[in-house]
Amino acid sequence: MPPAPRRTPAKTARSAIPQLSWRAPQPAPIVLVSGPEDVCAERAIAGVRDYLRAEDPTLEVSDLRADDYTAGTLLAVTSPSLFGEPRLVRVTGVEKCSDAFLAEAVSYLAGPQDGATVVLRHTGASVRGKKLLDAIRAGEGGGVEIPCPAIKRDSDRFDFAAGEFQAAKKRIAPAALRALVSAFADDLTELAAACQQLIADVPGEVTEQVVERYYGGRVEISSFAVADTAIAGRYGDALIALRHALASGADPVPLVAAFAMKLRTMARVAGNREPSAALAARLGMKDWQVDRARRDLTGWNESSLGMAIQATARADAEVKGGSRDAVFALERMVTVIATRAPYGA
Repeated sequence: MPPAPRRTPAKTARSAIPQLSWRAPQPAPIVLVSGPEDVCAERAIAGVRDYLRAEDPTLEVSDLRADDYTAGTLLAVTSPSLFGEPRLVRVTGVEKCSDAFLAEAVSYLAGPQDGATVVLRHTGASVRGKKLLDAIRAGEGGGVEIPCPAIKRDSDRFDFAAGEFQAAKKRIAPAALRALVSAFADDLTELAAACQQLIADVPGEVTEQVVERYYGGRVEISSFAVADTAIAGRYGDALIALRHALASGADPVPLVAAFAMKLRTMARVAGNREPSAALAARLGMKDWQVDRARRDLTGWNESSLGMAIQATARADAEVKGGSRDAVFALERMVTVIATRAPYGA
């Protein structure tokens, strides 16, 4: 089936170039895929590839790393071949690009090669490459931008999952969608994979019973969602998440354990300025765990962290038989952690 005619997307006030949805990517001489959400970025880049392949199956695909770049490579892989096949060049790590790549990429905008599509992936994790991004957004090179902002809020995850089923023209009951999002509240990659599994495996409408059969054993994920929300200081949302987790069958003991695990990691990382890889190796952790703990520590200090750890230890003892009201113990712990203040203060 031939691809649909290319549309001219709307432009935003912050950029002089068209902004495309990651669900409906289209090629251009330069495609800037920006923002931290890797799941959406991967979909966007794959969509550009599929679009070009549908136009011409002889598409040549090359991959470059902007942080490990050999001078002259960009021009070499974008230059026309003997038989004139279209070229797709996927560049990762633009947020940590080398000086050589930055200089050549900015220069390339002045004269993009005919038949070449260059996709630049910038996570926004640093301001490195800002000169290149500013030039692209100003219209140099005839580019488009595909923003992939972080999906953090429950409503954003709900919209993401709903979009997965809408794109596949697959019906899912509202209660089933809520249960699915709750089961994968802390991992968008796993949520996306779960959506695709249900779309592929389940004939007819996806019901709450189907979701329960596939993923009902993942209530522990809700425990980490409650912890994440409280640690981020979102008090009201944290209490709602706690009550939802308990109503969904979450056990108070694993709930407290999730808080304890995250707070212990934060305490181990707090105040240490070692590079993530070195610190992770020394502490027996993964790089991403160190990075996540450092993000979680925003707004915390030694005093508030110590108070949170004490509140968690008290709740742990109470939900294991030290109190007649485990729910109150949990709510008091969440209150102390989310407000970063003594209970009742």
